[in-house]
Amino acid sequence: MGILAPLAFLWGCGGVVSGQSTQTSPPPPQTYSISGTISPAAGGSGATATLSGTANATTTADSSGNFTFSGLANGTYTVTPSHAGYTFTPSSLNVTISGANITTGMNFTAAAQTFAISGTISPAAGGSGATVTLSGAAAATTTADGAGNYTFTGLANGTYAVTPSRTGYTFNPSTQAATVSGVNVPGVNFTATAQVGQTFSISGTISPTTGGSGATVTLSGAAAATTAADGAGNYTFSGLGNATYTVTPTNTGFTFTPASQSVIVNSASISGVNFTASAQVTHSVALSWIASTTSTVSGYNVYRSTVSGTGYAKMNSSVVSVLIYTDGTVQNATTYYYVTTAVDGGGTESAYSNEVSAAIP
Repeated sequence: MGILAPLAFLWGCGGVVSGQSTQTSPPPPQTYSISGTISPAAGGSGATATLSGTANATTTADSSGNFTFSGLANGTYTVTPSHAGYTFTPSSLNVTISGANITTGMNFTAAAQTFAISGTISPAAGGSGATVTLSGAAAATTTADGAGNYTFTGLANGTYAVTPSRTGYTFNPSTQAATVSGVNVPGVNFTATAQVGQTFSISGTISPTTGGSGATVTLSGAAAATTAADGAGNYTFSGLGNATYTVTPTNTGFTFTPASQSVIVNSASISGVNFTASAQVTHSVALSWIASTTSTVSGYNVYRSTVSGTGYAKMNSSVVSVLIYTDGTVQNATTYYYVTTAVDGGGTESAYSNEVSAAIP
């Protein structure tokens, strides 16, 4: 039996065609990207950008706040940024890919979230006006209101210490830690206790020294005391408790501005209660009158009052035999009213004469 040759097909002009064939794979589908920026960099750096919609993905913005999603097919997407301690405007953006990369309009603005720490220092007698100091993640001071309430605002997340202080008081606790973590922190409260036996002072200066040196300074109100200003016009009252006082200077031949001052001692010494002394100008009033026509007149009496028409007091110690009289005892800034009477040999006085006035500057 003979050997068979391999089977072949004859086609056309005697060419030989094998039984195998080849195929070409279709090209992969084209993809695109979405990119944008979260600013400022403080809020954008390290922020998470989340993609949802036709595809889901997350990415982290670089140190400048830039982010990119790549390998995306045509479709509709939503981009949402997030970063602890920040809010974003807008909160998210929608975008449609249709045959091109998205490189504009996908930007966000980050705003740092801030919070508050608040509390009360009680009782109000110790809390009112107390200084409260914040330290730690930020530093600040504030003053408690009349009810002892205080607040620190604009605080970022972090750990802080709150410390109250006020002269004459201790506080329990002396300081408190407060951690801000995405919410306000209220109720950081303290109790104030007055220190027993502590006293304070009121001091000041009377100037110029010509009027202040040796001036008498009087304290009245919750306590009474007097002291003499030193050669430079300085004075001090010490050993005073919390209360309201009045300080009044006097010195012969001087007036003072202000005439007196009210001072409130509230757990601290008070300085700078100052006065200005002005030398008084010496004045006198010269009076004259027409002689009485009565032949029995032996002299005259002179009367003075600070109220017109009443309250007259006799000025002369013996009958005035002439028709003039000088009053050298007048005080500044006062108006005086004068009348005279005629006196006969038996000491009988006539009615008051007409009244005259003299205003002392």
